[in-house]
Amino acid sequence: MQIYDELVARGLIAQVTDESEIRELVNNGKATFYIGFDPTADSLHVGHFMALCLMKRLQQAGNRPVALIGGGTGYIGDPSGRTDMRSMMTPETIQHNCDCFKKQMERFIEFGEGKAIMVNNADWLLKLNYIELLREVGACFSVNNMLRARCYEQRMERGLSFLEFNYMIMQSYDFYHLYQHYGCNMQFGGDDQWSNMLGGTELIRKKLGKDAHAMTITLLMNSEGKKMGKTANGAVWLDPNKTSPFDFYQYWRNVGDQDVLKCIRMLTFLPLEQIDEMDKWEGSELNRAKEILAYELTALVHGEEEAKKAEASAKALFVSGGSDENMPTTEIEADKLTDGAIGILDLLTLCGLIPSRGEGRRLIQQGGLTVDDEKVTTIDFAVSQDRLQAGVKIRKGKKVFHKAILK
Repeated sequence: MQIYDELVARGLIAQVTDESEIRELVNNGKATFYIGFDPTADSLHVGHFMALCLMKRLQQAGNRPVALIGGGTGYIGDPSGRTDMRSMMTPETIQHNCDCFKKQMERFIEFGEGKAIMVNNADWLLKLNYIELLREVGACFSVNNMLRARCYEQRMERGLSFLEFNYMIMQSYDFYHLYQHYGCNMQFGGDDQWSNMLGGTELIRKKLGKDAHAMTITLLMNSEGKKMGKTANGAVWLDPNKTSPFDFYQYWRNVGDQDVLKCIRMLTFLPLEQIDEMDKWEGSELNRAKEILAYELTALVHGEEEAKKAEASAKALFVSGGSDENMPTTEIEADKLTDGAIGILDLLTLCGLIPSRGEGRRLIQQGGLTVDDEKVTTIDFAVSQDRLQAGVKIRKGKKVFHKAILK
């Protein structure tokens, strides 16, 4: 199976502008393609997984990835899928985040001469003269078409700033610049980026002629990938200092039955024939599928050794009912206690086990919480300073173990 057909079979392709030509380019290793990453944090998260895995797959098929870090567009912020404006970042924060991204990407993509390259759009966007940009690019965009774009749809009711309105132009200019200076002939992005991406394709054709080859592909990257990137407690990061290899493994081990095979198909590099056989699995076999998913992705991000440790620790937890070794642990500051104790809802919140107190109440009411093997039956339950000093073992549901200890 050629690479384009594999991408389709894995459920990664949502829309394309010219399927026959795109198929020809990627199948023959002739695509120089880019995917953009805005540096809104100092770590990538699992919502970026599809993009990173896609770049790896295409590079293995002989194509050249361009990892575009949005050091310039990060000054504006992408309004896509948002109901509010992003907070402004300092240049120092943006640069720090860019440096962190490259280090993490190197686990997926091979950089070097003739291989993948990383570019930062701050290198050209920050040098643009506003009047020159208006004359060169502004005339190529219809405001009416821009206002109909899906990426602005959610913001129109609450108000879209002129700052954010320019994001489409900036992203389109990126493709135009990469096409001219790096021979980039293809762009990939999430399904909520379609309008921005079409803007870049049209800009190239209007400026360089209708025969200019500039292809566009969108993935189910944001509708699926961003959903994967968030848990009830926040993002699952690729940085081991933010999300430990064990927690990372556990996140994937605990995906829903309805999602596990879809995740294996989209995100792992297991052969499709093997995955097709797994599609027949039911019941307890799905637990084995989750273990496979968790191991494969942890090995991809953190290496085989860390994946083996995480797998062994996870199995030990379930066999022993919760061994303390390698259990995720939160140190509780003494000033969080009141009258020598801490309420259970406060403790769960500090440990990152619940997104809200309401969720904590529901968890207790449904009988899904134990502390040191004692079932918690009331929200008035409190843990004393002495118990916390010795360390308490919290079990949420059947699969989530956590330890809390006084700092």
